[in-house]
This record gives sequence, C-alpha cells and structure tokens, in this order.
Amino acid sequence: MVFVKDGRVVADLWTHLSDIDTIPANGAITVSWERWLKDGDALSRAPSQLGLRLPNTVAASDLGADARKFSTISLSFPKFGDGRAYSQAHVLRERYGYKGELRATGDVLRDQLLFMKRCGIDAFEVADKAIAEDWFAALDEFAMFYQPGLDDRPWIGRQRLASSGGS
Repeated sequence: MVFVKDGRVVADLWTHLSDIDTIPANGAITVSWERWLKDGDALSRAPSQLGLRLPNTVAASDLGADARKFSTISLSFPKFGDGRAYSQAHVLRERYGYKGELRATGDVLRDQLLFMKRCGIDAFEVADKAIAEDWFAALDEFAMFYQPGLDDRPWIGRQRLASSGGS
C-alpha cells in the first residue's frame, strides 16, 4: 500500500495496533473502534499520538465529540459500492467540527478520489498500482459540481444565485 496526502506520496508514520498489542510509550498509533470502546480511558492518557480505525458500520454520531481526541481517523471503504464512509466523513467534519486527518482505507479507487476529498477526506491508502495510473489527475477532472462540498470548489447553485443577483 501507498500512503497519499496533500496530493503526493508520503511516509505513513502511524503504527496500527491490534486489539492485544501493548500501547507504546511514544509514537503515533491507531486503534480499532472495539479497542477504543474497551480501553478508551487508558488510551486517552497515553503519551502516544492517537488515531482511530472507524468501521463503516458505526455511525459517526456514535463517536461524536470524542472525534476531537484523535489526530487521525481511518474510514473504511470495504468494497467499491459501499459508500457509508462518505457520510461518516461529512458528518465528522460538518456536525462535529473534526479538524484532524480523515484517511480512506480499503477499496479506494481513482474514480472516487475527488468525491472522497469533497466529503472531507484528506489522506488515502491506495494500491501501489494507483500511482502508475495517473491517480493524482483525478483531483482536477471536474471543475463544477451540482452539490456543495466541504472544499471551496464552485457549485452550480451558487453560480445561479450569483448570476441572478442573489447572494
């Protein structure tokens, strides 16, 4: 797997702990949702930088304001047709004001990249072959959208209001 952030391949500095691994004294770690539910108090006090692997079967509202306790949250895309993580990303950013890294993992495809980004996802774990497929060009393939997103790209509703003198 390759880790992509800010439109380029970067080193992944996170260690992904299993549910039985010992919490290290320092470093950046991610834990599963199940481990967070079981050991959340101890994990909150750990000196390590903390991340969460949130399955797409868990509503973002179940995490709620606790999202702020994490520097990164990994959202799972287990297969192409399962888009629940898009909603998780949007809710975490809009409703809970999450400012940390949202990472897409699993079946992350080039055709979905721009839409994941528009929902607030800003980091991606992708297959090695993705880089060879001009994956980064997907971010610029569309210039106008029908729906507003969490990015600053123009959308048609705003353009229509502006051209009719509305605000």
